[in-house]
Amino acid sequence: MQWNRHLLQITKKEGSGLTEVIASENEPIDSLVRRFNRKVQADGILTEARRREYFEKPSAKRKKKEAVKRRKSSFKKIDIL
Repeated sequence: MQWNRHLLQITKKEGSGLTEVIASENEPIDSLVRRFNRKVQADGILTEARRREYFEKPSAKRKKKEAVKRRKSSFKKIDIL
């Protein structure tokens, strides 16, 4: 089965709108899907969906943010020495 043109797209709830990949002529569907997955991962759509899957209390958000800060500062200390 030959396809003249493929278009894969997924919508983001906010921001730039669509993530889409347009196939070139005679491009196999496997490579198209691979490119699409890479682009979705680069745009951060899946991580955003996982983050918004459940409601997170503001206090929990603050604690996570502080933990990330502590982790980053410990890496900096190790790199300097």
